[in-house]
Amino acid sequence: MRQNDASTYYHEGLTGDGAGWPALETRTAARVCVIGAGFAGLNTALGLAERGIDDVVLLEARQVGFGASGRNGGFVFGGYSRGEAELLRDLGRRRARELYAGTVAAVGLIRERIRTHAIDCDAVDGGVIWANWFRDRDVLRARQRLLADAYGIHWQWLDRERMRERLRTERYGEGLFEPDAFHFHPLKYARGLARVASRRGVRLHERSPAIALTRSGAGWRIATERGEVEAETVVLACGGYLAGLLGRVDAGVLPIATYVMTTEPLGDRLHEAVRTRAAVYDTRFAFDYYRALPDTRLLWGGRISIRERPPSAVERLLYRDLMRVFPQLEGVRIEHAWSGLMSYARHQMPQIGRIDDGLWLAQAFGGHGVAPTTHAGEVLAAAIAEGDERWTGFADYGLVSAMKPAGFAAAQLGYWWAEARDAWKDWMEKRAGG
Repeated sequence: MRQNDASTYYHEGLTGDGAGWPALETRTAARVCVIGAGFAGLNTALGLAERGIDDVVLLEARQVGFGASGRNGGFVFGGYSRGEAELLRDLGRRRARELYAGTVAAVGLIRERIRTHAIDCDAVDGGVIWANWFRDRDVLRARQRLLADAYGIHWQWLDRERMRERLRTERYGEGLFEPDAFHFHPLKYARGLARVASRRGVRLHERSPAIALTRSGAGWRIATERGEVEAETVVLACGGYLAGLLGRVDAGVLPIATYVMTTEPLGDRLHEAVRTRAAVYDTRFAFDYYRALPDTRLLWGGRISIRERPPSAVERLLYRDLMRVFPQLEGVRIEHAWSGLMSYARHQMPQIGRIDDGLWLAQAFGGHGVAPTTHAGEVLAAAIAEGDERWTGFADYGLVSAMKPAGFAAAQLGYWWAEARDAWKDWMEKRAGG
């Protein structure tokens, strides 16, 4: 296995992708400066350009898609990290449905952008399966009913036989299938968005970390290591890789790590385990998520932690998880393993909106960010360019303190508790079943 954490499977798939974008080394002015070239920042910048704002600067501390946007499992489907039932309880039917519908529309927008701009990102239109780790099927039935009744979303029931046809394991019971979802190579998509934004006039600068943010008249001054931007409006979209620009913004999220690995190309052996084009995740709190890649590798992710781990440690953890589901793949070689940081808020929802005059925020997308970051980009671009007030729909999920450093301990303890609860339920079911 390659030990270079920066060299993920996704990075190695960028052969011939070009040299990237230049660092900012001058003083410049812009109508809008977006900080962070992950999905939230890219979608905001592109959304502004599409709405006629032709003076946008996008600053990235490292490379486009360096963080969670270019390291994630590649699942593209609706919803948020906060569950649908909790969202309904928080906001009521109408407002919850509006927020959820924004992410469903975002899935469609991602598809449209891939098609319209011919973004080569290994998109697989195979849906997503939610696989039941336990024997109790009520959790599936309850979620299926809730999605249909409250959100107008229809996931298909997969009985045990149909699950076994797709996933060659005794681990799962029934499942739910989301047909409108798909999966893709997230880093190729991020860089594709960057190229589209550049063609629309966005001035993108990699290796240009913002190191200071100060008021400048009615606008803002952003200092980088070798340059400076004077902007009327600023959007902070830094995710789990905090910029240190504004204390209350960084204090609002916990950077939480998750882990991913990919196997060697499996060829026909892949079909010993996976016979579906769908991506898969299971019903535990600490769930596995995985998908077959176009080159017959299996991408496998899971775990949540307050710390990143080296590739060798990630491989050990995830290989063990893989064997619990597909023991027939014992001995497969793991070629890539990596970790990455996501940003979580205490309320498990994105923090999207205006936090000062001319200062906007998009962060805390947790482990469910591809569609919500796209929705956030549309919401913020429409707000800045057109005065659209959809962003106020996120007002209940504001910039609340993540209670660091105690919040890190609480998050890890909460994860361990949920993991232990899932293990207890699994043990009790096995005991009851003999």
